[in-house]
Amino acid sequence: MEFKGKNVLITGGTKGIGQHIANAFYSHGAKVIVLGTNSKRINDINLKNNADFVAVKCDFTDKNFIKDLSSQLDQYKTIDVLINNAGINKIDNFIETKDKDYHNIHSVNLYAPYQISKLIVHKMLNNNFGRIINISSIFGKLSKEKRSLYSMSKFGLHGLTVALAAELSKKGILTNTVSPGFINTDLTRKILSKKEMNDLSKSVPIGRFGDPEEIASIILFLASEKNTYITGQNIMIDGGFSIV
Repeated sequence: MEFKGKNVLITGGTKGIGQHIANAFYSHGAKVIVLGTNSKRINDINLKNNADFVAVKCDFTDKNFIKDLSSQLDQYKTIDVLINNAGINKIDNFIETKDKDYHNIHSVNLYAPYQISKLIVHKMLNNNFGRIINISSIFGKLSKEKRSLYSMSKFGLHGLTVALAAELSKKGILTNTVSPGFINTDLTRKILSKKEMNDLSKSVPIGRFGDPEEIASIILFLASEKNTYITGQNIMIDGGFSIV
């Protein structure tokens, strides 16, 4: 798939799955803009002085973030692909959840995609082309204990997908959700022991964790001009976990 001449904006693109997605687009010829909060990672990217791969610091818990982001994106006449990937989580018993955690999670996981999508759709409409991919989670389709705040936000994110698909598909803007399951990232390996990962793998029909590249390859297709008829869908990339 070729993305030469395309501008791709990826939130949460400086680490984890987002970083793999960003690298995949870049390797296929796209000009990539990643958003993140870690100053060191952002500086490391920008110190390479690569005009085709730039990083912008953006804190979605700041209610004024969209004004600053809008001004920084003014230089781009078009954004052809938007990947709303940034997300945070807080595991807690429902009755012990805190308003601060609610607001932070929904600011990053739901309000930011809403605001950024609204900003970018203006650019896409002028070009009569666009691809928006919202990165949700298996916990945006099902849930488990202590995931109330996270699941609320991720269920809502797919609601945004469906609404945008219904309204914008006829204008050449296709919107889909991608929902990863258990993925083998640095963060996963940091949080879970080898035993915990092995035990979780047994609950996945395919028998293993997914690789970030497997997420990126699906996203590349959905974002490409080869995707001409898939819109409004929630694609589960979870090795079959959500069907058992």
